[in-house]
Amino acid sequence: MSSDGVKHYTDAAKRAMDWHSEKKREIKKQRFDTIAVHGVYSMQEALDFNQGSIIEPIYMSTSQSYRDSDEMEAALSYQIPTWCYSRIANPSMYYLEGTIALLEGYGTDVETSCIATASGMAAIQSAVDQFLTLDKNDPDKPMNFVATTQVYGGTFQQFAVRKEEEKGIEWRKVTRSNDLDDWASRIDENTRFVYGELPSNPGLAFFNLKAVIDLAHSRGVPVIIDATVATPALIRPIALGADIVIQSVSKTMTSSGFGIAGAVISRKNIDSKYLPQEAKDDFCTYLKLLPNRDNGPTISPMNAILTLNDLRTIRSKVDIMSQTSMKVATFLENHKNIERVEYLGLKSHPLHKLASEYMYLVDSEHDDQYGKPVNRYGHLLSFCVKGGHQNTRDVFDAFQMIWRATDLGRIKSVATIPAISTHSQQGEEGRKAANIPDNLIRLSIGAEHADDIIEDLNRALSVLDGKKVYTTAPEYSAGGSSSALLRKKR
Repeated sequence: MSSDGVKHYTDAAKRAMDWHSEKKREIKKQRFDTIAVHGVYSMQEALDFNQGSIIEPIYMSTSQSYRDSDEMEAALSYQIPTWCYSRIANPSMYYLEGTIALLEGYGTDVETSCIATASGMAAIQSAVDQFLTLDKNDPDKPMNFVATTQVYGGTFQQFAVRKEEEKGIEWRKVTRSNDLDDWASRIDENTRFVYGELPSNPGLAFFNLKAVIDLAHSRGVPVIIDATVATPALIRPIALGADIVIQSVSKTMTSSGFGIAGAVISRKNIDSKYLPQEAKDDFCTYLKLLPNRDNGPTISPMNAILTLNDLRTIRSKVDIMSQTSMKVATFLENHKNIERVEYLGLKSHPLHKLASEYMYLVDSEHDDQYGKPVNRYGHLLSFCVKGGHQNTRDVFDAFQMIWRATDLGRIKSVATIPAISTHSQQGEEGRKAANIPDNLIRLSIGAEHADDIIEDLNRALSVLDGKKVYTTAPEYSAGGSSSALLRKKR
């Protein structure tokens, strides 16, 4: 082994890292849209390493080859950046991670890092598990985490079953997320982290984010926020003091629906007495090089680039879909067959004023179209149909343009009934705690024209007036190579 040879590579790596650090400082000065379009992929990198490709290449490779044993030693001991194996890192993943980290830290001087995962659920597990380890000095010491009940169904299951039921880790449930006392009463010296989702899926719950962050930090507890529904185009929790952000990148960030992905984004220097020092210093890099290296929940290179390509226009898409959602919510609010509408943009919503303090279209004040800060409330809304569960199913079955699926954040409008789909596993009691009745339809608004979405909703709601409406259902041919569509009367 040649120490001089290893030093040659570590010195070269330091020069490269210094250049990249300076480049990132320059990128942080750019506007949100520019960062989303270009990310961390520079013209110099394209010319030096990627044949001048103006679009980030997909590195469909499992591993990296090394020039000699010295470079391999330096790389595998993490003395230099490396793409040693795509379970750990890959250039395509790096392009996505660097871009998301910059978008989440936009408008701040906070240094952020990101690790992309194979799904949003993998991102949640990757983040929270690091805080739920035994205290080596006191292995019998109890531990708990504090989190809202108004969360995505998969998150509820991970907390209630995988953590609490199977591992005996106490989930202290906040049922009134906008009541600061509810949070305060549950945090104690054994609380490992505080977790919230806002706006929540599907009920659009919202809380005073800054107040919850300040409360948790006053007690030395880090804060994790799932901001999937908002995306960094509307809310950036790290700018408000949050330590870690979760994104189910499969959703709005990958609006095309071509890939499944998740991301953990963190600030540097997290304050936690339960993390090792290297995790406090740089949580996401620690995840990448150690726990996730061993556990393997990494995103694929193909999904990384598919996501990155969708991400380039996130601000304009969120703006358009938010405006359309506002029109749809207003229509539903005034419909005779609707019991109530959950959309934070409606002035009648009890959390409208609070949400308006937080949810702004990023850079709208620098936009020639607006020239001032503009509130936007996202693409997700929910509504309750009058007459109970069967009426709700009848309306749902009558959609002809809105897709019936468990997806959200698509460029196409998609609806589901959470009680029988995304939140069915948590049971009636769990849904009651999360305020998800069985007559609630979750609607994710796409980029279609508002008039056409409203027409489809109006047509479907008319089934409750005894009008004939037809829906399509597939009948598969015996050969299995094609299908015929039957029209089913409702």
